[in-house]
Amino acid sequence: MADTLFAKIIDRQIPADIVYEDDLCLAFRDINPQAPAHVLLVPKKPIDMLASAQAEDQALLGHLLLAAGQIARQLKVESAFRVVINNGESSGQSVFHLHLHILAGRPFRWPPG
Repeated sequence: MADTLFAKIIDRQIPADIVYEDDLCLAFRDINPQAPAHVLLVPKKPIDMLASAQAEDQALLGHLLLAAGQIARQLKVESAFRVVINNGESSGQSVFHLHLHILAGRPFRWPPG
């Protein structure tokens, strides 16, 4: 996988407002927020999209969801937040490095647009 914007953030080549980091992932505030709280959570392992994840990534994918909950608690939005993963260009994915959007701070509708 090519050096993506998110890989450069992980490597500290591009600055970001980092809110969480551990050995497996990094979370930072989205520069174009779609909600009052909008954080992107990215694995440090380069996976271009969810559909490209392999069986060996199972623990990492579970870790990302647990980290999303921890980040929501840290941001004090644990009572109401949404986690979104876009897979592929037609779904809205613009950076091809797997990432979870953690959104909170406003009402959300169902189904999403």
